[in-house]
Amino acid sequence: MTDTTPATAPRAATFTTYSPTTGKPIAEHPVNGPEEVSRAVARARTVQAGWVALPASERREHLLRWKKALASDLDAVAGTIAEETGKPAGDAALEVVLTLEHLGWAARNAQRVLRRRKVGTGLFTAHQRASLVHRPLGVVGVIGPWNYPVYTPMGSIGYALAAGNAVVFKPSELTPATGVRLAESFDAAVPGHAGLLTSVTGAASTGDALARSGVDKLAFTGSPGTARKVMAVCAETLTPFLAECGGKDAVIVTADADADLDAAADAVVWGALSNAGQTCAGVERVYAVREIHAALCERVVERAGAVRPGAEADAAYGPMTLAGQAEIVERHVTGAISAGARALLGGPESVRAPYIAPVVLTGVPEDAAAMTEETFGPVVAINPVTDVDEAVERANASRYALGAAVFCRDRRAGAAIAARLRAGAVSVNSVLGFAAVPALPFGGSQDSGFGRIHGAEGLRAFTSVQSTTVQRFTPPIALTSFGVPAATRERAVRLARALHRRR
Repeated sequence: MTDTTPATAPRAATFTTYSPTTGKPIAEHPVNGPEEVSRAVARARTVQAGWVALPASERREHLLRWKKALASDLDAVAGTIAEETGKPAGDAALEVVLTLEHLGWAARNAQRVLRRRKVGTGLFTAHQRASLVHRPLGVVGVIGPWNYPVYTPMGSIGYALAAGNAVVFKPSELTPATGVRLAESFDAAVPGHAGLLTSVTGAASTGDALARSGVDKLAFTGSPGTARKVMAVCAETLTPFLAECGGKDAVIVTADADADLDAAADAVVWGALSNAGQTCAGVERVYAVREIHAALCERVVERAGAVRPGAEADAAYGPMTLAGQAEIVERHVTGAISAGARALLGGPESVRAPYIAPVVLTGVPEDAAAMTEETFGPVVAINPVTDVDEAVERANASRYALGAAVFCRDRRAGAAIAARLRAGAVSVNSVLGFAAVPALPFGGSQDSGFGRIHGAEGLRAFTSVQSTTVQRFTPPIALTSFGVPAATRERAVRLARALHRRR
């Protein structure tokens, strides 16, 4: 007798997310492989054709409607972020608020920034009318991080959509539900364009599949090492690549900042400890001019000592979202102290995974890992320097160049110091002030990556430029023809030479 019972279909691969706070399972998500990713990209490409055909004003209204929906659902979105990352609900809510600011700016300014504009022509091309326009690339792939699982990837997603593209988004394997919620909220708020924003879930293999899927650009946030691997895959097909790879941000505190050292100390503590130090542009190094170094350290220790991590509602920050990060933090702190640094607050004993209490160090050798590698934890080193010149030199010595800050009573002098720093963004008399201004581009260089998100540059990052000339009349001297007499060409050359010899 032949068995006609149908074979059981193989169970699709899944992975489980866990609470960084309790260690308990949160949910299971599918591992999307090359086939699922390719289908998502193909669908996005089909839907994008209709999206780009819409008037820019209509795309604007769709995105503003999505923004409104996210604002209405803010508590639920923040709740998902908090559950997956372990950060306090208030921090998660602030992340959503900043995201809304950027989405609104991108939606309202895309048409102005990307519209066709005329450009001037030269003497020998006066018969041409010249213009340029920024056109969407098509489908943009986005690989997002876990530390700010909405704010950071939306710096690419929102701007790419506003520029007329479709997006396939791979959230971190630590925060997949946040990415899925974003895509679902877009589909609900913008009916008729399902698939324009798609979320694919999984770990490194899913990211690899997205890099190989034929997207027209890939925006990546993560470590420099992973960025190099993903970029190598993109290089095989010459897929454009944008990378934001973290930082080792420095703060310079000048001697004349003594008038408001309390404000400087408060900013340093927040910049170093918020989100448990898991911030790419967070404060990790401080260079204080020797005259005010001790006073600044005293104030930082006093404030940092009052900051408490934990799972309780009144805790200032949560656990290490990535469990292995605690080992890196402990290695950096232990190594610094072994090399001669002094712990003003905390030390290796502060590491009680998954929580790490604040650590304040001073006298850390510049070649210690705590000064050269991204610590990504609630640790800050405050080293004395002779003067501002030494502070700038040390700040610029890092292979990272993402953000920085300067505290100086004289704002003009502070801006002049900022101009000497290699960082892609600098705040004067605040920390991370640039991150909250949607019109400002964000990004770095060297091990911090390349390319820019946010602002007009962030919109243009997801477009290609098309140049156009339209001949208005037949030129009296047509130089682009084999029929031009030699004498005519010689006269044109003499004329050009005479004109260009002038200033």
